[in-house]
Amino acid sequence: MRVLVVEPERRPEVKEIDDSLTAMQGIVSGSIQPIYLEDSVVLVCNNEGKLLDLPANRGLRDKNGQLCDIVCGTFFLCCAPANRDHFTSLTPEQVERYRKRFYTPEMFWGMDGRIVCLPLEVD
Repeated sequence: MRVLVVEPERRPEVKEIDDSLTAMQGIVSGSIQPIYLEDSVVLVCNNEGKLLDLPANRGLRDKNGQLCDIVCGTFFLCCAPANRDHFTSLTPEQVERYRKRFYTPEMFWGMDGRIVCLPLEVD
């Protein structure tokens, strides 16, 4: 299955993985939690990423671009078609769309009761 893996402080990377729970749990380092996005795409992260104090990775934003959540730890994106009971490969178009969306690593700070998100420069 072709997925887009997004690690903290790194650019997204396309990888081929087995379509198995073990492979998915290996990427996120624990039990998986799907977060359904648009276009049948699902973001799969560690269900306990925040509780385990995994590093903050990328922000999730609402339709207005406002930060609404932070994904902690490594996550991946794949496809979750409505007519299937399992995850499938991303299409080339989905890969490019989400590679652009999550291309720039981010850093987060608490400041005056708010969370500040800044882009992180990496090679």
